[in-house]
Amino acid sequence: MIMKRTILFCIAFAISMSGFAQSPQLNIPAPNGHKNKTYCNPMDINYQYNWEQVNDKISYRSGADPVIVNHKGEYYLFHTIQGGYWHSKDLSDWRYITPSRWPMEDMCAPAAWSKDDTLFLFQSTFQQRPIFYTTTPENGKLHFYNRWLPQLPKDIGPWDPALFYDEELKEWYMYWGSSNTYPLFGAQLDKNKKLTYKSDYKPLIYLDPKNHGWERFGQDHRSEITPFTEGAWMTKHNGKYYLQYGAPGTEYNVYANGTYVGDNPLGPFTYASYNPIAYKPGGFMQGMGHGCTFKDNYGNYWNMGTPWIAVNWNFERRIDMIPAGFDKDGQMFGNSRFADFPHRLPTKKWTDKDELFTGWMLLSYKKPTKSSSQKESKFESGLTTDENPRTFWVAGSNKSGEWLSIDLEKKCTINALQINYTDYKSDIYDSNQPKVYIQFRIYGSNDQKTWVKIADNTNEKRDRPNAYIELPKPVNFRYIKFENIHVPMPNLAVSDIRIFGNGGGLAPATPQNLKAVRDKDERNAFIKWDKVEGATGYNILWGVAPDKLYQTYQIWGDEPNEKEVRALNLGVKYYFAIEAFNENGVSKPTGVAGAI
Repeated sequence: MIMKRTILFCIAFAISMSGFAQSPQLNIPAPNGHKNKTYCNPMDINYQYNWEQVNDKISYRSGADPVIVNHKGEYYLFHTIQGGYWHSKDLSDWRYITPSRWPMEDMCAPAAWSKDDTLFLFQSTFQQRPIFYTTTPENGKLHFYNRWLPQLPKDIGPWDPALFYDEELKEWYMYWGSSNTYPLFGAQLDKNKKLTYKSDYKPLIYLDPKNHGWERFGQDHRSEITPFTEGAWMTKHNGKYYLQYGAPGTEYNVYANGTYVGDNPLGPFTYASYNPIAYKPGGFMQGMGHGCTFKDNYGNYWNMGTPWIAVNWNFERRIDMIPAGFDKDGQMFGNSRFADFPHRLPTKKWTDKDELFTGWMLLSYKKPTKSSSQKESKFESGLTTDENPRTFWVAGSNKSGEWLSIDLEKKCTINALQINYTDYKSDIYDSNQPKVYIQFRIYGSNDQKTWVKIADNTNEKRDRPNAYIELPKPVNFRYIKFENIHVPMPNLAVSDIRIFGNGGGLAPATPQNLKAVRDKDERNAFIKWDKVEGATGYNILWGVAPDKLYQTYQIWGDEPNEKEVRALNLGVKYYFAIEAFNENGVSKPTGVAGAI
């Protein structure tokens, strides 16, 4: 019986594949060598396999706790347990660098800072560890700046450190902390003694979830577990010191960044009533905590974060990057509106927080799919269009030729795609193996008979678990087909194939009858509105003034038309609006409801 089933499966698979393989292919220029003008979160880099769980035989790629340093006009990315770091000249094309020396246990939540011609690098530790430096980070040549930073008392750290050099004071500082018991700490470093501690460490900020709704732990802030503070970072802007931190915990959708503000590098600091500054609890990539804030070559600010995947392990994560800034009143913000849709790469200093958004809309949400095979019914192909990285299609094999097609249900203009792979029962613990690369082809069709190749990366051997493909020019198709060429994992597993462009119709109408009511527990508010016909989803927008609606909660159109927002601060008035979006564009937002 087993042999008979196997033979029947092979015959069925061969028939299903033959319809694809024998179709005529009218090739148009593929994006090989095309230089991206856009990017899409999560970042398209070769996330390394995480060796932490090797003893538990859990294999997965991950990235977390990012730091980007602008060093002499080029960008260097460091993050947790990667065995190296990345270099880019444009914030899009990232080249992995294996350094000349690296801590034996690898770097967790590293600190980095650029001063003059030198880049400094330091790891999280509860023991004595050195600070590294390099004047040539592009070639990975690292040197010891000091051999041992003196050890602090047990459990104090410095874990999740951040280095900061104050250009005006000409002094160095370090901030750190990762705990639901201890606060964030800070200390001055001695520039004359190889950056050892100059001052005693001092506590700087504590979480206060009883007054700050967004600091509550759990999915949508619904857990009573004591929250965690971590991910310190310092930005100085217009003479003010913005001490940033991540909370309430990395393994849920509400991981976010906040800030305290002070007049001196070691405080005292005052809680920013508009917190959080970077928050993304809804949409495809959820979570925005523990990152950094850096400036690009045009003077634009960016905020980094750590969205969660949590398929193989609670701490399986990715990296994202959003435009950030300071408004005329000194309020710090990160713009998470459509944060996981394509955005333009910077070419100048932007003046509007939304101007980098391309307007390329999501075409693939819950569209019908077909596939060459599937391993089990629970891994069916429709999971690749549900915008959930924790559900995924698993093909019957990982062999070249396995395919999955998406019916957009009408001819659409397509500008870009994103292929998000999943580590399902993977067996890789070393990313430096020759087999660790991903290759695929993408086709378009209007009749499912003639397929036109629109993307092909088989000329490169690069690992791309979150591959973003910007097409050199838009194409117009109803059907899109993904064809596997090579994956290193024992299973071909794809969580989401995301297609961006325009459906050629009208943007949705503005939602009507928006109501925002503050709960008896003022950390919460209830938002309701009338559903809009044909809306793919909605963005709930809110903030502390009608012209400061910096927060976004994205929800899907097939969800209830009400939402409890549990991220508010006591004693602060809020204003709300909502906009609808579909495959064709975004509605005008409603008038502002508030103050509540």
